[in-house]
Amino acid sequence: MINTLLVANRGEIACRILRTARALGLRTVAVYSDADAGARHVRLADTAVRIGPAPPRDSYLSSDALIAAARLTGADAIHPGYGFLSENAPFAAACAAAGIAFVGPPAAVIASMGSKSAAKEAMHRAGVPVLPGYHGTEQSLERLEAEARRMGYPLIVKPSGGGGGKGMQIVTADTGLREALEGARRIAERSFGDTTLLLERYLPRPRHVEVQILADAHGTVLHLYDRDCSVQRRHQKLLEEAPAPDIPPPARARLHAAAVTVARSIGYVNAGTVEFLYADGEFYFMEMNTRLQVEHPVTEAVTGLDLVEWQLRIAAGEKLDFAQDDVRVSGSAIEARVCAEDPAQEFTPSAGLLRRLDWPGPTAGVRTDAGFESGDRVPSDYDSLLGKVIAHAPTRRAAVARLAGALDQMRVVGVACNAGWLVQCLRTPTFTGGAVTTRFLEDEASALTAPAAGSAGWRLAAAVAALVSTRAHGNVSTAWQVADGFRIGRAARFAVRGLLNGLPLAATVAAAPDGWDVSVEGDPQHLTWQPRDDRRGFVTLDGVTHAVEFDRQDDGFELWIDNVHSAFAAETASTGRGALALADELTARLPGTVSRVLVAIGEVVAQGQPLLVVEAMKMEHTIRAPHAGTVVRLAVSAGDRVTEGLRLADLSEPSADAVTR
Repeated sequence: MINTLLVANRGEIACRILRTARALGLRTVAVYSDADAGARHVRLADTAVRIGPAPPRDSYLSSDALIAAARLTGADAIHPGYGFLSENAPFAAACAAAGIAFVGPPAAVIASMGSKSAAKEAMHRAGVPVLPGYHGTEQSLERLEAEARRMGYPLIVKPSGGGGGKGMQIVTADTGLREALEGARRIAERSFGDTTLLLERYLPRPRHVEVQILADAHGTVLHLYDRDCSVQRRHQKLLEEAPAPDIPPPARARLHAAAVTVARSIGYVNAGTVEFLYADGEFYFMEMNTRLQVEHPVTEAVTGLDLVEWQLRIAAGEKLDFAQDDVRVSGSAIEARVCAEDPAQEFTPSAGLLRRLDWPGPTAGVRTDAGFESGDRVPSDYDSLLGKVIAHAPTRRAAVARLAGALDQMRVVGVACNAGWLVQCLRTPTFTGGAVTTRFLEDEASALTAPAAGSAGWRLAAAVAALVSTRAHGNVSTAWQVADGFRIGRAARFAVRGLLNGLPLAATVAAAPDGWDVSVEGDPQHLTWQPRDDRRGFVTLDGVTHAVEFDRQDDGFELWIDNVHSAFAAETASTGRGALALADELTARLPGTVSRVLVAIGEVVAQGQPLLVVEAMKMEHTIRAPHAGTVVRLAVSAGDRVTEGLRLADLSEPSADAVTR
């Protein structure tokens, strides 16, 4: 029996575990680093313990600090969540040695799946299909290169000891192999402390399909059906659904049986997930995640089971009180991972104060697992996940529509957010029509971009941004209600300059008896404005009325037109340009560490050439040359910590000597 549960994690998953623990009547303990002292999971727990400074290795990855916190608070169980130490066999063993129940599988089971290479060899022996590749212990670059050439291209390079897509590299030719191997090894060492790599045949258009497993310590192993997690960026999932669509019943049955075989072959206990690649009716074992998955809520939605509750009950020694035939799937569920990141800037993570964070309101069939609220600060030391929105409905099409509608309600101010981009994904004909592959983002790239300057969407957003900039809001519905700028015999006229979604905006706004005349880059438009309150109203343009909401900031405002988000930064007197960072500035977008400097002062570079690599929020970000030129200054070296906005390098203007590609 568990009385006091310590949650050895943070953010959304810590909040989610605490919710179930409290419902079960358990006393709860949260842990936090200095960066999370005021975090939501700290506020939700009965007790909270500081475990160290912000860097994960000094706090959430410190086994000693977590065990000490459990002893200090009398916790008799530790739930690791996902990430951090959730799949760390020594930590599970340390919990057992301290007499603390680890809510997960035994250390030996974690270790058996901890190496992707060893796991694939074991599954091959057990008769589970695996992709051909190299999983050997000889890890010299020369041996890996030789094996790659033997296998042929395309292939994928993976850290053997990791997860979450970290360090994975796709290689299509010899020319990129050495760089991919070195990059994967570097990330593997930093993230997992294991430099072992494996090579596998790369399937160009597979689906990522997985099976949820639940097993007790008394020999019962059940599958809880399947999920599809094919919509990914950088091999990290963004949209997940259950059940996986468009899999023929015979293939689905074989998939479930293979997952149960995997779990039985290693003596698995607790909740886990077996991941497969699926293509052309065949599936191949990838790995087993010996922990709770981020996407577990979609399985909960379609089965009616609380997986965290069963994790805790199994850890307390209970038997599963239902059989395989008792598990039924009802309807369809889809989950969206809402992250602090900017899809328009290659999904660069964003950190800072959440001045406003509105999650979807209470709606039937919609669940929100939130890790943050308005007023919280998103640290730069961890991943960018803010929370998850899950929709459940009788059919897949209805679940897709319900999730898109819920995400439309979100308002995020203070950090970049991918909620609007996720709505675009959900509403593409490809996604609504059925199963997608891991190539979804590449295939739908043109449909998932922000409106270009001059397009219909840009024209509308620019006109509304210019109108809002003149303070034509609140109780103002016509020019005759404006108290400033009015002159007899001549319309009041205002100039607006700044950046709209990173693109320069120059406009004029002139008052008219029945509304406003707005000219954007010489394109005249006539608008009328009908306010609802001090930040919402309706704009009519070309006979179409649009709902508008805006949230003012010191240097501009966030704008939503028909729930589509835009950001406007006004021109500042000191800089003569928008307060938002221009796309071609060689500055750090958020705090991080310089992992590599790829050029030297005096070097001639081409437009788009990589200059530096900065690691931030658990990912590497390449800083590229915005134009051809010569490197005239480098402000950082490898290993340096950088702050948001720090100028990293300077390039000369393009010259005849500059290389172009």
